[in-house]
Amino acid sequence: MPALEAGHLFDGGVLRKRLSHLDLLEVWNRGIKGVLSLVILTLLTALAGGAVKTFWEIRLLMDHSAEVVLRQVIVNTLMLLALVEVFKTTVTYFREGRVKVTFIVDTILVVMLTEVISQWFKGGDWQPLAVLCVVLLILGIVRVMAVRWSPTLKTGAHDAVRVDL
Repeated sequence: MPALEAGHLFDGGVLRKRLSHLDLLEVWNRGIKGVLSLVILTLLTALAGGAVKTFWEIRLLMDHSAEVVLRQVIVNTLMLLALVEVFKTTVTYFREGRVKVTFIVDTILVVMLTEVISQWFKGGDWQPLAVLCVVLLILGIVRVMAVRWSPTLKTGAHDAVRVDL
C-alpha cells in the first residue's frame, strides 16, 4: 500500500497542484539562509584558525627579532579584523536581507590599511604606498558620506539625523 501512495505523490495532477502552490520566494529565502549558514560557519572556522595561527607565531620571538615577529602579528591581526567585518556583513544580510554599505566600506578599509602597513613594513618604493593612502582617503570619505546620508536615518522629507561616526 505505501508504494501506491508514493506513486500517487508523483502523479501529474498532484505534482502540478503542489508546484502551483510553491512559493519561489520562500524557496529562495531558505536556500540563501542555508548557504549563508555555511558561509558563517566557514568564517568562524577561519577566524578561530587565524587567531590560533597568530598566537602560535609569538613563539618565533625565540628565533627572530621582536620587530619582525610583531610586524607579522600586526598584519595577521588586521586581516582577522577584516574577516570580522566580512562576518558582520554576512550576519547582517542573514538577519535583515540586505547589506549595509558602511560594513562593506569598513571591510575594504581594514584590508587596505593592512596593505598600507604591509607595504610600509617592506620598505621599498613610496609610490605604491602613496596610491594606497589615496585610496584609503577616498574610502574614508565614502564611509562618512554613507553614514551622513544614510536612507535609514531620514526623519522628514529633507531632514537627516546627525550621527556620530
